[in-house]
Amino acid sequence: MEAENQGAAPGRAAGSPGERRARSRTAWRLRSRWLVHLGLLVFAAAALGTLQLLHIRNAIHADVGLTFAGLVVVHLAQRRHRIAGMFTQLRGIRRRVVRELRLLASDAILAFVTVNVVVSGILDWNRGAPLLLPVLPLPFDRWHLLSSVVLVVYLVIHVSRRWRRLRRSTIR
Repeated sequence: MEAENQGAAPGRAAGSPGERRARSRTAWRLRSRWLVHLGLLVFAAAALGTLQLLHIRNAIHADVGLTFAGLVVVHLAQRRHRIAGMFTQLRGIRRRVVRELRLLASDAILAFVTVNVVVSGILDWNRGAPLLLPVLPLPFDRWHLLSSVVLVVYLVIHVSRRWRRLRRSTIR
């Protein structure tokens, strides 16, 4: 009897409804985190894939891009405890400051670049033509194109550094 209940919490049976609810909540968090990561990868690829359709329908690319931006917001919301924890750790603990600042800066850069892509895309769509940056040489003189390239490069680096931890990450 003792061997059967080793993993159970004290005072609870091994298959109690409370324990099953906690397990299902944890499983849902793991699954939803993985689905958000998968969605981010799919919609980033879809935003690039719909570039071929721009001469036909700009709205498809805009819809995919806005969905990607929404998933970035969900991704950052899922990390809210991590981000809040980083702020509290910065006040007291000095030894992990460099790592935590790097993670915080990475999330801030990701959010900034994503907002930049969305804003430039909306402005291009509203004008009906690309908004040009006269300071830069061709083909990097188009704001939405340049910010999208920066986002793609940053995403490749961001995902490649976290690839092993991506599947196991959890929402707290």
